[in-house]
Amino acid sequence: MVVVAVDDLLFSSKIRTVAKQAGVDIVFARTPPEILEQMRALKPGLVIFDLNSAKADPINTLTAIKQEPDLASIRTIGFVSHVDASTIYAARAAGIHDVMPRSVFVTQLADILRGGQQPS
Repeated sequence: MVVVAVDDLLFSSKIRTVAKQAGVDIVFARTPPEILEQMRALKPGLVIFDLNSAKADPINTLTAIKQEPDLASIRTIGFVSHVDASTIYAARAAGIHDVMPRSVFVTQLADILRGGQQPS
């Protein structure tokens, strides 16, 4: 299971399509309360953040995740424009596991999603 904290329609559609092709279950959560609720309920293998999403407030949400022992070890990946150095730095300071440029995220999406599956 992968929780996707993305509200951009283009990226949401791309993630949904690739997840379906890869046979990976995903759930979208767009606000900090929804993201934390889904993480608590589902214990996903991965949470994907659009680090530029105003709705998801990713930096503060990541900080909240790291403060909850049951959630802190869940893998988190964020994608962002490669020139947005301040957001990249803030995400790393908040404890995100991986940050990647949008272009790399898109080209590696199937592998990223498959890597977020938990063994049955």
